[in-house]
Amino acid sequence: MHLIFMLCGIIAVAFVLFISIYLIISGVPAIREIGLVDFLFGQEWSPTASDPSFGILPFILTSVYGTAGAILIGVPIGLMTAVFLAKVANPKVAAVIHTAVELLAGIPSVVYGLVGMILLVPGIQRAFDLSSGACLLAAILVLAIMILPSIISVSETSLRAVPEEYEQASLALGATHLETVFRVSIPAARSGVATAIVLGVGRAIGEAMAIIMVAGNVANMPGLFTSVRFLTTAIASEMSYASVGSLHRNALFSIGLVLFLFIMLINVFLNVFIKRKKEG
Repeated sequence: MHLIFMLCGIIAVAFVLFISIYLIISGVPAIREIGLVDFLFGQEWSPTASDPSFGILPFILTSVYGTAGAILIGVPIGLMTAVFLAKVANPKVAAVIHTAVELLAGIPSVVYGLVGMILLVPGIQRAFDLSSGACLLAAILVLAIMILPSIISVSETSLRAVPEEYEQASLALGATHLETVFRVSIPAARSGVATAIVLGVGRAIGEAMAIIMVAGNVANMPGLFTSVRFLTTAIASEMSYASVGSLHRNALFSIGLVLFLFIMLINVFLNVFIKRKKEG
């Protein structure tokens, strides 16, 4: 059994290494040919023009702003919902909310995009008197809803895992129930909450299908009411007609490499942050 468990762990690590090596092999040649500075900081993406340009700065900034906006909206709502389910709600109410959260987690991303395209995009267009409601704001709102199930589930599990003695000691010292939750339970579950945020960031920055339906899919510099294109939607929308072996196709693999590095850096940053907090 020990060997079987070790083999499963090795397979998981091997998948990560295989994906990393493949992205590096496929993406680095295009970066070399285009130039690292021109590729990362160029503001124009026109791969099919007579004089092609492969600048992905608009995609990078759009992905960063969109993910940050979704996290700013989704994390407080998700964390407070998790606190309510784990520490406040009675079992009957918690069961109903659990069912709703599970339904949110099971809805395909294309359905989120469809609902956003039919309801949210026209609503934003009318509310702000825009020519088109397909913009960064619509993408942020859709992403904020899509990351809620991951944040709620992981945060609730972490809060329920906090030893009961911690809370009893806090209550015995005169703290109220809410003070105990916010000053004892949540700090004790910090590692799990950080993991929930990482999962939310991964879901937000890696989403393509729903975003391509509500963001406009235009390679503009990001603006809240501007049609934009994310890193993921750039790959999804152009991979089908990029010629095999062309610079255009290799540049799309390079975008995938940049996206992969973003996720790795976020994971490393949060792990270092959590470790320092524990040592402190």
